[in-house]
Amino acid sequence: MPRRRLRRGDLACTVAVAVAVAVAAVAVAAVGAVGGGDGGADFDYRKLSGIIIPGFASTQLRAWSVLDCPYSPFDFNPLDSVWLDTAKLLSAVNCWLKCMLLDPYNQTDHPECKSRPDSGLSAITELDPGYITGPLSSVWKEWVKWLTFETALKLRGGPSLVFAHSMGNNVFRYFLEWLKLEIAPKHYIRWLDEHIHAYFAVGAPLLGSTEAVKAALSGATFGLPVSEGTARLMFNAFGSSLWLMPFSEYCKADNIYWKHFFEGKGGCHHRQQCDEMEYKSEYSGWPTNLVSIEVPTVRDTEAYPSIMDTTENITSSMECGKPTLLSFSAREVSDGTLFKTIKDWDPQSIGLIHQLEKYYQGDPVLNPLTPWERPPIKNVFCIYGLDSKTEVGYYFAPSNSVTGKPNNSSGDGTVSYNSLSWCKNWLGPKVNITRALQAEHDGSDLQTKMNVDHHVGQGILPNMTRTPHVKYITYFEDAESIPGWRTAVWELDKVGLNQGQKKGPVRNR
Repeated sequence: MPRRRLRRGDLACTVAVAVAVAVAAVAVAAVGAVGGGDGGADFDYRKLSGIIIPGFASTQLRAWSVLDCPYSPFDFNPLDSVWLDTAKLLSAVNCWLKCMLLDPYNQTDHPECKSRPDSGLSAITELDPGYITGPLSSVWKEWVKWLTFETALKLRGGPSLVFAHSMGNNVFRYFLEWLKLEIAPKHYIRWLDEHIHAYFAVGAPLLGSTEAVKAALSGATFGLPVSEGTARLMFNAFGSSLWLMPFSEYCKADNIYWKHFFEGKGGCHHRQQCDEMEYKSEYSGWPTNLVSIEVPTVRDTEAYPSIMDTTENITSSMECGKPTLLSFSAREVSDGTLFKTIKDWDPQSIGLIHQLEKYYQGDPVLNPLTPWERPPIKNVFCIYGLDSKTEVGYYFAPSNSVTGKPNNSSGDGTVSYNSLSWCKNWLGPKVNITRALQAEHDGSDLQTKMNVDHHVGQGILPNMTRTPHVKYITYFEDAESIPGWRTAVWELDKVGLNQGQKKGPVRNR
């Protein structure tokens, strides 16, 4: 099969990975220079290996069955490219959809076509584009088997560097939570120390992405030659799509370890525990309500307090057809309130409710729609772009009146700043801040602030000078941290590390 040329999105993704790899080399050297918890000069960095966990829409998909496409010169045969063969999409879209869509309720293939992810390095280096498979309870089996880490340790003789891009960070988080339940607690940290030297979180949607809401409610084509309706149908058919939904920073899941200890594995339902800030803050820690919808009539909304407060004030003129405004916070998106409220007007929401309850709230390991804590890995580097135009909420109505509070910065064009920068909460009580030019420089214009006080949840502002139209990279690094641990956050102006991901949906196999 001839090699395919990279498209603009693929090139952006490739550049992002190249930036991450280059940055990683510098970071590893820096870790060695300061000791990094591994004995400094005594650590042999030649023994390190790298493990890449791809992000949203990042591997190829091939047919595993024969499908005859009537009235088209194209058919699907085993190992034919499905995700994405543009010629077949344009000439036989109904046939192509049979190979793409899954049943939204049981996640099975169409009876006439089966497709699976490609294997090998070319599956992620020759993107055109791709996807991630796997229900939450088994996605690690495809991508982050601990056998991978064991093999790397035996082959190279040392631990691994983990590079996770975009939604690949969610996959890695799930693996860590699964591992915690599989081995004894006293062995968990030792296993991580032996197998993982550093974790690089590149463009991680740590609080989700609002673009997932748009894709679920109105469709997002991500540059594909399909209608928004078709794109929405695909997105809502894949159970893993909800993994990118935004959620509140104030609501945590109950302790799954103790549930397993007392109740056994499986069959658990994650209950969210929200602190008082969830109800004192306006938007669940986001800049605005994520979704505002004008609905045509009033129907039974069941017992959802925020919605009931709205409907109590509905007048008779509204009941006669005048639209009613309903608004939903991040918590009301992630707990299913949004979809349960609009299901009478939107039948596709019924399938999303089913997926949310089965694959997320009912997952035996983790409800991933909850805030992250710093993983117990020696060296953690959180890297993302900022100050690109990024959507943070949607108003589905003829009008365009929007309220909210601005962030200090905007996101990377796909994930908002408050989600990307959540990892700043992982920094210690004292932080060193350095700002440098992205372009080559002699160091004379380097800006530094040492031992800046950091209070979790209050953010860290550099308070440094900027020259207009100049791109900087700002480093936030621990001045004080847990002994043996190091955390760093790197902000790159106008670098869209998730831009290459705007290409297609995420499937759930």
